[in-house]
Amino acid sequence: MQTFLHTSALQSQLKTWRSQGLRIGFVPTMGNLHEGHYALIKKAQATCHEVVVSIFVNPLQFGANEDFAGYPRTLKADLDGLAQMGVGAVFAPDEAEIYPRPVTDMSFVEVPGLSDMLCGASRPGHFRGVTTIVNKLFNIVQPDMAIFGLKDFQQFTIIKRMVSDLAMSVELVGMETIREADGLAMSSRNGYLGAAERQQAPLLYQTLQDLRDKIRQGEHDYFELELLGQEELENAGFRPDYVAIRRADNLDVPFADSPGLVILAAAWLGKTRLIDNIQL
Repeated sequence: MQTFLHTSALQSQLKTWRSQGLRIGFVPTMGNLHEGHYALIKKAQATCHEVVVSIFVNPLQFGANEDFAGYPRTLKADLDGLAQMGVGAVFAPDEAEIYPRPVTDMSFVEVPGLSDMLCGASRPGHFRGVTTIVNKLFNIVQPDMAIFGLKDFQQFTIIKRMVSDLAMSVELVGMETIREADGLAMSSRNGYLGAAERQQAPLLYQTLQDLRDKIRQGEHDYFELELLGQEELENAGFRPDYVAIRRADNLDVPFADSPGLVILAAAWLGKTRLIDNIQL
């Protein structure tokens, strides 16, 4: 495994691989890797000759009062894990490599509409930071395929829109959420949970399952179901940000007979903000 700190060195290696006709997969991460990340990498390795994993905690997607400074950074352990998986290249740049000027002076990429709802309403500018860094990483790596987890369903929907709108020649693959045995979606932020909170946390997914079952049983008053979901979360000790039932293809508010739904939720448990979703 080769580890690259600079764009030019990585691109030199990528040029060699392309000259050999190799298919390149890409898994962008913010590090603190867990089994969810490793599942994405395994999926990329199954269809690509070489896989690039990036590790970069992107300041542009954190708000002023969010956890950028305290976000877990475990580079040595991450590199050890990736080496064991046989990853071909790791791109681990510092902030100056990605943003050589102050971020306020840098160009950005934004997907309007989709970026302003749900998590975007609670975290203004977050998805602009996501699409800007993903766009830049795509330009650096120029992968044949990029794989994202669907735990952040809104993020994947926004990246798909960006790729389509900007005619990017990358195949996007979304992979189902990897969960702990009790149903909690794997996340680097789960480490923020205290012992008691960790016992409560799976109730977020259980609430989504309850709403899914009610829809399957014929209930289609989605507004009332959203209120019910928020109430269930409050009763379980969460502070809900939102519970939303949307069309899975574009996150529009559905009609009663709309096919292909997704139920999304974000909620605070103590100081930890958890997100999850479930598709019908």
